[in-house]
Amino acid sequence: MRRVVSLFLPNWPVDRLRRRLGADAPPPEHPLVLTGRIGRKRVVTACNAAAAGSGARVGMAATQAQALIPGLDVRDADPHGDAEALDRLALWAMHRYAPVCQADPPDGLAIDVTGAAHLQGGEPALLRDLAARLQGVGVTSRGVVGPTLGAAHAVARFRADQSLIADDGVDAALSPLPLEALRLPADLPVGLRRMGFERIGDVAHRPRAPLQLRFGAELGRRLDQAYGRSGEPLIPVEAPETPRVERVFAEPIGAPETLARYAGALAEALCGQLETRGLGARRLDWLCYRVDNRIEAVRVGLAQPVRDVRRLTRLLTDKIETIAPGFGIDRMTLAASAAEPLNWRPAAARLGAEVAPDVSMLVDTLANRIGADRLYRLSPVESDVPERSTRKVAPLSAPTGVSWTPDWPRPTRLFRKPEPIETIALLPDNPPTHFTWRGVRRRIRRADGPERIFGEWGRRDAEMRAVRDYFQVEDDAGERFWLFRAGDGEDATTGSQAWFIHGRFG
Repeated sequence: MRRVVSLFLPNWPVDRLRRRLGADAPPPEHPLVLTGRIGRKRVVTACNAAAAGSGARVGMAATQAQALIPGLDVRDADPHGDAEALDRLALWAMHRYAPVCQADPPDGLAIDVTGAAHLQGGEPALLRDLAARLQGVGVTSRGVVGPTLGAAHAVARFRADQSLIADDGVDAALSPLPLEALRLPADLPVGLRRMGFERIGDVAHRPRAPLQLRFGAELGRRLDQAYGRSGEPLIPVEAPETPRVERVFAEPIGAPETLARYAGALAEALCGQLETRGLGARRLDWLCYRVDNRIEAVRVGLAQPVRDVRRLTRLLTDKIETIAPGFGIDRMTLAASAAEPLNWRPAAARLGAEVAPDVSMLVDTLANRIGADRLYRLSPVESDVPERSTRKVAPLSAPTGVSWTPDWPRPTRLFRKPEPIETIALLPDNPPTHFTWRGVRRRIRRADGPERIFGEWGRRDAEMRAVRDYFQVEDDAGERFWLFRAGDGEDATTGSQAWFIHGRFG
């Protein structure tokens, strides 16, 4: 099922102005409005929260706003600059989140995340990441994911209590919303209200013919788009500098072997462009345009720059099963949405010198099958606290130069969170004689420790006196575990004196 993000930027013109002014921007608590002309009238086109709280609103005459709010900061709007900046934001979202992204002027973006949300940890995580990144650069936003752009667009702008719309929850989400949420011409909701219709639910299930006869076809078109009864294609934003090739078909295609053949032809043509520019692809976006105006998108990531036709073709054809051709595909594009200079191996490698094996193809294959976020290696971090001593890095990233201390061995499997256990031990330094974990009682035959680890006082006050005493223990079956006591066994301020299991060896 299709999943679309509608990103609403309620203060886009004001946020963009503040970013452009930088340190010279007025403080947020100072009322600010942007003005433009409608015919001969100068009106407010945007205002910040302080101005809105003082009575300013979009569409108000600029002179009226100045008379109403003393000390009002009035600046000229820049709608052309706002639109260009929105296109650049769409390009950023396309590079980071999904290959099909378009600007939704004047105040938003539309992103087709079908099959791409899992790369960010799921739809809720994608929305959180998107909002946090925009908030970090001073842009207020609100995102909603739904099965149609019309539904997501309406909820993002008219409901603050919902960010996810289930595939079968469109009617429940839209019914209580005002008619303006359907993106209708300004005069149409006014006419509908004269007839007694206030909410989308009032017109959504009415007979279509009388409404169309009285109000035209636009109402029915918007309802069908919102409810998914008719398609609403997204037009992907394109960067002119992106290497891109295209193939248009006289007759629609849809057979998997045909898709594979043309994927290879596109990959060969794209590699020719990349060779001319001295680049290698780090990410490919393969877009298949169906005859019903829907786009099937495939995104392939690569661990390092690649310009090998066979390799790119294989990665693309591995994804053919995710493409639903419908009634046929009449156009294809393949773009290297991320490309970098291609560094060739040194001459010694070509003259028979021993070189390290190239596992990048294996990395690419696994990453595109199971998800790039699930393929990583662990790199040491300078921290004594075990759960902070590692971090995830890309499989082929360069060595960091940091290594673990060899003084005390660490378990091969470290639990995400220490799990409580039941045990008995003599305080302060004796290991436990047995412990019960997950309902199983284990008698300890051998133990080594304690290894004392102190909290990192620079992080927070609660770790100033925190202590853990770790023991490596072996049970009757020969299994080895990593246990610790919270506290030093004497002073209650150093920990709760409770016991936990933090990992297992082997």
